[in-house]
Amino acid sequence: MTVNLTVPSIMCDGCAQTVTKAIQSVDAQAQVSIDLARKQVSIETTASLTDLTTAIGEAGHEVSPT
Repeated sequence: MTVNLTVPSIMCDGCAQTVTKAIQSVDAQAQVSIDLARKQVSIETTASLTDLTTAIGEAGHEVSPT
């Protein structure tokens, strides 16, 4: 499934890498696409929305479903 999230705290490539690692800690096979300018994260995954948002939050980033 495709999950689209807004992550307002993404400011740079380092933030994007942190978010990607958090997502892939839940689903190692997840395909992650991040648009820094729009602060949008698109994820192809089998993980649940709850698991994804929890992992991103634990990595220090705020999440809003889009």
